[in-house]
Amino acid sequence: METVLRLHEIVPLTFANGPGARACIWVQGCSLACPGCFNPQTHDFSAGDVRRVDWLVDQVLALKGIEGVTISGGEPFQQPEAILLLLKLLRSRSELSTIIFSGFDKSELERMACFEEVKVNVDAIIAGRYREEQRLASGLLGSANQEILLCSDRYCLDDFIAVPPAEVIIGADGSITISGVDPLRL
Repeated sequence: METVLRLHEIVPLTFANGPGARACIWVQGCSLACPGCFNPQTHDFSAGDVRRVDWLVDQVLALKGIEGVTISGGEPFQQPEAILLLLKLLRSRSELSTIIFSGFDKSELERMACFEEVKVNVDAIIAGRYREEQRLASGLLGSANQEILLCSDRYCLDDFIAVPPAEVIIGADGSITISGVDPLRL
């Protein structure tokens, strides 16, 4: 059986989801439901599209002009097998950097069976639940309780400070995607 991922959206080019030009993969499904979450439409585990991980990797590798991939959500670690395979395939088939946003904090992640293997295949993890009362919206941190876990030497913390806090992407079809740690609320 093929490994599949429940997917919300692929943003083919973003500058507000990590250092440099990146693709962003928003997974579908999150049980954490942080109050004030900017992306609540990604919480429903029955929504979105189910895609094979190898298909998703092919889609990302076909993109031109990106330096990396950011995986966000939803909650990526609630699809651990698919996320681990996605990271492994990206690492083995490209030089793209990888970053994951997770609502789980570092201690929760460390208790997950997949975590050590994920760390070997990712460059950074932004960890911790979004807390409205600690809103920060800077340096890829939505709130002050969150932390950036550097898992390789590809980036330093200063690289994250330079990331714009928000962006609006208007697609060729007129679609609008709003993204970043300080997105506009329409």
